[in-house]
Amino acid sequence: MKLRWTALAEENGLLLRTFLSHHHVSKRLLAAIKFSGGEIRVNNHVENVRYKIVTGDIVTVQTPIEQENESLIPEIGPLKVIYEDDFLLIVDKPAGVASITAQYHPTKTMANFIKGHYYSKGENQAIHIVSRLDKDTSGIMLIAKDRYSHARLSELHQQGLVKRSYRAFAKGRIETKSPIIEPIGRQDGSIMVREVRSDGKYAETHFEVLERHKEWTDVAVELKTGRTHQIRVHFQHIGHTLMGDDMYLGDMSEIQRQALHSEKLTLIHPFTDEEMSFHCEVPADMQVMLDRL
Repeated sequence: MKLRWTALAEENGLLLRTFLSHHHVSKRLLAAIKFSGGEIRVNNHVENVRYKIVTGDIVTVQTPIEQENESLIPEIGPLKVIYEDDFLLIVDKPAGVASITAQYHPTKTMANFIKGHYYSKGENQAIHIVSRLDKDTSGIMLIAKDRYSHARLSELHQQGLVKRSYRAFAKGRIETKSPIIEPIGRQDGSIMVREVRSDGKYAETHFEVLERHKEWTDVAVELKTGRTHQIRVHFQHIGHTLMGDDMYLGDMSEIQRQALHSEKLTLIHPFTDEEMSFHCEVPADMQVMLDRL
């Protein structure tokens, strides 16, 4: 990955190290450039971080080549690209596809399909999944295409500048007010199932009721934390398990997987600082439930 900036008047006289820090090049990435390949150039001349910036300087950073996961098999699959540039890949994940490989599903995952997508374009790089979704959750997934973007997106997320909104159909008529703030941890004796428990990790879920129907409630959900199964566990805790969520004893009469969809994403672009927003319509199985009304 090559990063490029033109020094502005207000950056005149800055040490190159400080200039790069202002452009979100971390100390860790600088160390990787120094010891693992890559280089820093000013006006096409290699410079060290003690160089003093002059207005109009063209600064380029060539980041080290990342070692891809060679055991990950590239596959061509159902990868619906919503947006892509040199820094970001945003895709619409179908329900029923795992985000990453595991012992019992080493293929047919989003990671396999993303690697296949890169290979089809002649790209050979590591995969940085920023927003992982449960296997049976559909919708927007955010992937960083390099370590610089991944680190920057993590920073932006901590600042509340990467926001995801979900659509969920929960059993019953929800009258409870948002937010749900309850700690979540593993259920005793299980490696998968989570529950609200006093020794769990802090978890905060905000939601807005969109419409109450006879048997279930349509809600928009925004996470303030990112615990495993957070939305599913919190709604079960308040007595409104998601429709179709068999792991948490949900009603399976209308849909055969948890009715949960990653619907909206807003973020600040990791390189351009542009505010961006994306929307992904609910998939067919959730739309069928809406159409029945």
